Amino acid sequence: MSQEYHVTSLVVHATPKAVSEVETKIRALEGAEIHAVTYEGKFVITLEGDTQRSILDNVEAINALEGVLNSSLIYHQVEPIAEN
Repeated sequence: MSQEYHVTSLVVHATPKAVSEVETKIRALEGAEIHAVTYEGKFVITLEGDTQRSILDNVEAINALEGVLNSSLIYHQVEPIAEN
């Protein structure tokens, strides 16, 4: 079975009053990194994982957070990992 590396970027919009809580919960997700956040509730995030399913699981988890209004996928790249 070939292994893959997935990276996805997305913009998340949350309510301003939920920024702190949403930020904390996104940072707790495995493979998630926040690159920018505004007080108005805009986040720029990358997600990394071994499978497309792991990426989609994190996107679904983010969308389900209380205070998140929406998310927009910006970029997705898949690279094969060479087997040793």
